[in-house]
Amino acid sequence: MRLHAVEAGPGVGQRTPVVLLHGLFGSARNFGLVQKRLAGRWRVIALDLRNHGASGHDPDMSYAAMAADVADSLAALGAAPAAVIGHSMGGKVAMRLALDQPALLRALVVADIAPRPYPPHFAAIAAAMAGLPLAAGMTRAEADAALAGAVPDTALRGFLMQNFLPGRPAGWRIGLSEIIAALEHDIGGWDAPAGASWPGPTLVLTGALSDYVTPEDRGPIRAWFPAARFAALHRAGHWLHADNPEGFLAAVGAFLDAVL
Repeated sequence: MRLHAVEAGPGVGQRTPVVLLHGLFGSARNFGLVQKRLAGRWRVIALDLRNHGASGHDPDMSYAAMAADVADSLAALGAAPAAVIGHSMGGKVAMRLALDQPALLRALVVADIAPRPYPPHFAAIAAAMAGLPLAAGMTRAEADAALAGAVPDTALRGFLMQNFLPGRPAGWRIGLSEIIAALEHDIGGWDAPAGASWPGPTLVLTGALSDYVTPEDRGPIRAWFPAARFAALHRAGHWLHADNPEGFLAAVGAFLDAVL
């Protein structure tokens, strides 16, 4: 599947492209500030992964399928090899892409995720979104209020509401039913080709306030990515590029300068 792309920065042929892959329930525009700032120096492409943003919907949300989407899109855009930056679910997609098609990457940044299975943290939230009574003509404010009981965190709810489409009928932009079906085994899971590894420059950037990547994850990460280096971003949780964008940009920029 060719994915919807948002591009910024110098055109084809100007340095190594930088590709941004968002996390679950996100979209390319979640990287708006990051893309804008990096685009002063690189061609930066933010992609909507399948069942997200303006990309197509498909029931297969395995990381092999999502990595193949990114590969197809980079080929169509003439953007390979690239430096690929992936957050959370997008980080797993980026890692799987590196293992499946290593020639497509020059560098890899994995933001606050490890190559292992996770519990389906967002199952209750996805179910609440699916169960929201979407009345004809419902406004974003009305949908936000209706979701508040299940998702009391204002910032998280605002993030989720970026996927709401008001109108007649109102609905969700994302492939919510496909995501719900895939949460436990595909999105929450991890599998990789036996014996695969990617030796290229890799930065695993975590939020200092997040527990998504533990010290015990470092060994398995290095087994697949032997050149991996690790850094923790102060004043940041799991959504580190939103919690501390300046710190995220400084860390990513320094890494890209060093390896590209």
